[in-house]
Amino acid sequence: MIGTLKRGWGVGLKTTWTLGKVIFPITVIVTLLQYSPILHWLIAKVAPLMKWIGLPGEAAIVLVLGNFLNLYAGIGAMFTLDLTVKEVFILAVMLSFSHNLLVESTVAARVGASVAMTAAVRVGLALLSAFVIHLVWDGGQELAQYGFVPQAADAPETWGEMILAGVEKAAYGVLQLALIIIPLMIAIQFLKELKWLDTFSRWMAPFTKLLGMRENTSLTMAAGLLFGLAYGAGVMIQAVKEDGVAKKDLTLAFIFLVACHAVVEDTLLFVPLGIPVWPLLVIRLVTAILLTTIVSIIWNHFEHRERKEATYEH
Repeated sequence: MIGTLKRGWGVGLKTTWTLGKVIFPITVIVTLLQYSPILHWLIAKVAPLMKWIGLPGEAAIVLVLGNFLNLYAGIGAMFTLDLTVKEVFILAVMLSFSHNLLVESTVAARVGASVAMTAAVRVGLALLSAFVIHLVWDGGQELAQYGFVPQAADAPETWGEMILAGVEKAAYGVLQLALIIIPLMIAIQFLKELKWLDTFSRWMAPFTKLLGMRENTSLTMAAGLLFGLAYGAGVMIQAVKEDGVAKKDLTLAFIFLVACHAVVEDTLLFVPLGIPVWPLLVIRLVTAILLTTIVSIIWNHFEHRERKEATYEH
């Protein structure tokens, strides 16, 4: 038991270090950008395009902060705007698909997933879902009633204060990561050595098979669904090393998780906005299943064609 604990602790520390090297510098850089003219320039460029997805120009600040920082920043900005229920729902759906892009896309790269593919899928899903909701839903024109409004923190005034704020935020992010990853890796180590992980994989096998993946991807899927892309990536890094997860399974798992991850936390974060959260969860889950299944079918088609061509050549 002590040996298992030590092995799980070691794996947890290594994984935290691997992800922390990505998360820390990016968080510091993005925090500094938050207080620079660059962020305001981005918002000014995006604002004129907002009408195509049924949003006012000022809602651009929500999307820029949510995508470059995190969900908390995007939601915090939303509280400062007078928006209708429909506009808030559109923003919530968009942010659920596409948020914290720099950190989560770079973390994806650590396990071999394409940064460009990850970002393109998430932004594409966000824009497509917003456009469809804008066209299809005629209701939700009443003003949104927010559950609470967070107190705004005093903005740092000097470069030293800005850097300190970035370092504090980054350190907190890595600490939060460690508090989840290390116990998770210890638990997984126990599950592996007690052979319970094999049982869990068999239970998940029908679902992963439906999506075109092998059963050794099931643990990664569960971790990503419950804890998010960064934490799911932590499990995936270990799975790639120990379980030999194939590139195809890795890609399909990430396509699913970029559309639907951290389903409990991300969904509950939108409760104070006064919108129905069950439709939000259903949209994410259905989109993830359909998208992953379609990509899997296309991938299988090309694999089959390549095998036939190779057979004819021989």
